[in-house]
Amino acid sequence: MDASLIVSNILNPPVLFFFLGMTAVFVKSDLEIPPPVPKLLSLYLLFAIGFKGGVELVKSGITQEVILTLLASVLMACTVPIYTFFILRLKLDTYDAAAIAATYGSISAVTFITASAFLSEIGIKYDGYMVAALALMESPAIIVGLILLNIFAVDKSKEKDFSWSEVLQEAFLNSSVFLLVGSLLIGVLTGEHGWKVLEPFTQGMFYGVLTFFLLDMGLVAARRIKDLQKTGIFLIAFAILIPILNAGMGLLIAKFIGMPKGNALLFAVLCASASYIAVPAAMRLTVPEANPSLYVSTALAVTFPFNIVVGIPLYLYGIELLWR
Repeated sequence: MDASLIVSNILNPPVLFFFLGMTAVFVKSDLEIPPPVPKLLSLYLLFAIGFKGGVELVKSGITQEVILTLLASVLMACTVPIYTFFILRLKLDTYDAAAIAATYGSISAVTFITASAFLSEIGIKYDGYMVAALALMESPAIIVGLILLNIFAVDKSKEKDFSWSEVLQEAFLNSSVFLLVGSLLIGVLTGEHGWKVLEPFTQGMFYGVLTFFLLDMGLVAARRIKDLQKTGIFLIAFAILIPILNAGMGLLIAKFIGMPKGNALLFAVLCASASYIAVPAAMRLTVPEANPSLYVSTALAVTFPFNIVVGIPLYLYGIELLWR
């Protein structure tokens, strides 16, 4: 793999600010971002990427390529939690295995946004309808994880502890999914006219907001590293190797259905990422027996940094090999 890809990715301001946040924790700086600010930044990023995706979806139209991409996205979102659940059951109990499997079956919107910024930086085009794939992959893993829990949990009485209506509401109407899908639909309805009106806000501010948000993510990730001391090497290895495997599966599917390079990278990143917002919120509500420090720390302190530093250029290298 061309080392210059990794270097160019690391030297992007958003990634460097992520490491600045981690460094602040390691050297015991008092740098801290007030809690409401990261929430506002994450909502802005979801709004901006969703709205742009809706506008681009109008331009591309509903083609066979779009339909195949969206079907492949749902397939991966349902498949990944199933096979990872059985791998995790080798070392963990059913509750922790189901929660972590759901986490890795879902996606990280910020990893997707970072990958799209990387593509723009190196001049590779991608289609805005990939945001629709992002929206579709957020929730199915939560449902699959809970189905696995209901099938394999030893204590079946736990089934009565949560309502499926609450589960579905948390999966499909949580703030991140709702805003992303809503922004996508508004982008579809307003099209190019809406884009021209909001472009100074959705485009001009985007990289600055992403950079500041990743600074906060660096702070949070560094604080979560301590939790990994309790997990041993198994989960750390899982949090690195499973994303690579998922990305490889994603690239093979992308090659099979004929995705262009930019779309293929974003699809691989979606397959390789893990949720640290939507799924943990749902798991806390529905699977209180699972240990949050396991499914949050693996996704946020290992998989997220790995993907934004090494994973994105690694998956692009795989694309260059497969698309020759």
